[in-house]
Amino acid sequence: MPGDDLTPSEAAILFVLMAEAREVLNTELKERYGVDVRKEYRDKLNRLGYIDSRPKGRTFQHQLADEGWVRVQEDLNFQSSVGRILGGALTALQVNLRDRVMARSDYRTFGEMFALTDVRAGTPQPDQRLALGLRVRHAYAALAAEPGAWVSLTRLRPFFGDVSAADLDEALRDLEREPDVDIVPEENQKLLTSADVAAALRLGGQDKHLLAIGVG
Repeated sequence: MPGDDLTPSEAAILFVLMAEAREVLNTELKERYGVDVRKEYRDKLNRLGYIDSRPKGRTFQHQLADEGWVRVQEDLNFQSSVGRILGGALTALQVNLRDRVMARSDYRTFGEMFALTDVRAGTPQPDQRLALGLRVRHAYAALAAEPGAWVSLTRLRPFFGDVSAADLDEALRDLEREPDVDIVPEENQKLLTSADVAAALRLGGQDKHLLAIGVG
């Protein structure tokens, strides 16, 4: 997140992986874009949880991780003394995609915008729903100050830009049936923003806004 001291090169790596929205070989990144995810970049971005990398033959495959999708929604530093004009162009692209294009569309995150398949179509199979539930648990752990702390669905949903809202809602409903999970409405409705209202889960005839996992 801001304060992670990303260099312009590291920011560019996240932006390219966002645009690809899939697992990509490092050799392909170099051939197509001139982007080399060298060991120093790879180690740092994996440590921060922004990308996932795994060996593939004599190279590595990389893809944007859940926290990486959240990070690219926020301001990135593309400026450098060598490529000031290019850095300005990338900054303009990011700002306008986020603040203008998405504001006029049904997309809420870059993950939805760059998904290679129609995330609104189809119904997840049971094993997919289980995997999605595990992803929710991991995302919650990244957001919560401690087990059992309340996390707003507004903060959670950006981790799932590659998943339709309906599928995520079903995964949350499945999780709510587990003994260590609780999903409740915000008690003080005056505190709700328009984003909170849009992110709410309809459950038991109520709109619910807060998730806790690891409940005693």
